[in-house]
Amino acid sequence: MLIDTHCHLNFRAYRDDHKKIIADMKSRNMRAIVVGSQLSTSKRAIDFAQAHPETLYAAVALHPLHLHSMYVNEIEMPFTTREEHFQEETYRKLAGEPGVVAIGESGLDYFQMPEDMSESAFKNQQHEVFAKHIELAKSLDLPLIVHARANPRNYRDAYDDVFAILREHAYQKIVMHAFATHVETAKKFIEAGYMVSFTSLVTYPEFPTLPDLVRYVPLKQMMLETDAPYMTPHGKRGSKNLPQYVEIVAQAVAQMKGVPQGRVEEQTTANAISFFRL
Repeated sequence: MLIDTHCHLNFRAYRDDHKKIIADMKSRNMRAIVVGSQLSTSKRAIDFAQAHPETLYAAVALHPLHLHSMYVNEIEMPFTTREEHFQEETYRKLAGEPGVVAIGESGLDYFQMPEDMSESAFKNQQHEVFAKHIELAKSLDLPLIVHARANPRNYRDAYDDVFAILREHAYQKIVMHAFATHVETAKKFIEAGYMVSFTSLVTYPEFPTLPDLVRYVPLKQMMLETDAPYMTPHGKRGSKNLPQYVEIVAQAVAQMKGVPQGRVEEQTTANAISFFRL
């Protein structure tokens, strides 16, 4: 059994084909965590999890990009965000719904900054809301799915800030989603005992540092994800990603670590079941 620990079947990209995708997932005996990025998609994640409790789970949170109204120039699927204020008690209530297994995704995203804010104000707002998510997860004893994306000119700024905030709030049930950094930056996350999750970015030739990172991270601290509809595996780029493609991530990780694919699938699945209490 494979578990995609982070996908967005609740997004508009799957409006017309989510039923077919979920039926195929059931036929493959695979599971997935459907992750919210704002109030509306968090609610939809819960709806999906409750409609398919044997296959899907939910995570709820406010993504840092949704703190501002801005155009986000994602390579595969550009979109425009709507500004939302973090309503802690609303998200606390959602987190108590059946099927919710985590708070997420929340964190820091410095990839693109709005034109109507200073850099310091932009970062301070993200730091404040991220800290509130950590405390919410801590108070509920739920895992926290953490998003970190650095400025294109500085591969470690968001990771350094995320790590500092996590240590300040002293919470251990952390998974670094879409982990993609250099080994020297990754070391402190691994030594802190956090989990990390790899996407099909590990299949992209333009990320030559990721094989070293995959080889460095112990299997016992690793999970797999697709982040679908984003980050489609290299051989399938040009189409939207699918939770089923988590198998391609497993295959790439196995090749990089020089171990059988079955071992990667078995260990990462066991890690996900334990970490998210599935």
